[in-house]
Amino acid sequence: MATLLLRLAAPLQSWGADSKFEVRKTNREPTKSGVLGLLAAALGYRRDEDQAVQRLNALRFAVRVDREGELLVDFHTAGSPSPEEVRRARKAGKAPGAPYVSRRFYLSDAVFLVGLEDEEEAFLQELQTALTHPAFPLFLGRRSCPPTLPLCLGIRQKDLLQAMREEPSLTPPRRRADEPPRARLVYDAGPQQPAALPRRDAPLSFSPIHRQYGYRPAWEEGVRLPAPDPRRETTDHDPFAALEKGGD
Repeated sequence: MATLLLRLAAPLQSWGADSKFEVRKTNREPTKSGVLGLLAAALGYRRDEDQAVQRLNALRFAVRVDREGELLVDFHTAGSPSPEEVRRARKAGKAPGAPYVSRRFYLSDAVFLVGLEDEEEAFLQELQTALTHPAFPLFLGRRSCPPTLPLCLGIRQKDLLQAMREEPSLTPPRRRADEPPRARLVYDAGPQQPAALPRRDAPLSFSPIHRQYGYRPAWEEGVRLPAPDPRRETTDHDPFAALEKGGD
């Protein structure tokens, strides 16, 4: 058994599970359908390749929330009439067409560790190669949310939960040094966890004509994280550092 680890971090992410019409929500952590959609894009799958999606759906999935991120909302306007259209409508005694306004929610500066477990390590290696050389552009939930690097952290020779619990924190500690960092861990539940909650984010089809999602049992718990690896770059940076250095 092996586990492929991904680092999902970006200025903005959005992981919708039940968004409709004018309100486009986001979960507080990546959905399984969203992550599998990212993998499908990397592999070059078309949206109507349902059988290929089912192979991805068989992966055991987990996400660790190393940084929760801030919830943001954007009021998105589309279809505003041009000045010429407004002039023509008024001349004809009609009201100009109203713009379409939607509210779109995002997570700002969130950092997630995602694990994908499979019995066939060769398939995980195929996924790792595809993520390094994707067939289609990759994004974190929406096309306006490209990921920062590194995206793929490699394969661990561990089962899913062991890999998720033992991987060093992806963010520097923000608490006292004597307090170990903690995180939320959400993962596919097994039959020994009857109290797991159902989540409707297991993709059955990504077809734009008729998208379909099934339910999966998910379990959430808090975990203590190992200290960050000092050799690994963190996502924290000071955008004004270069300006200050240049002014010296």
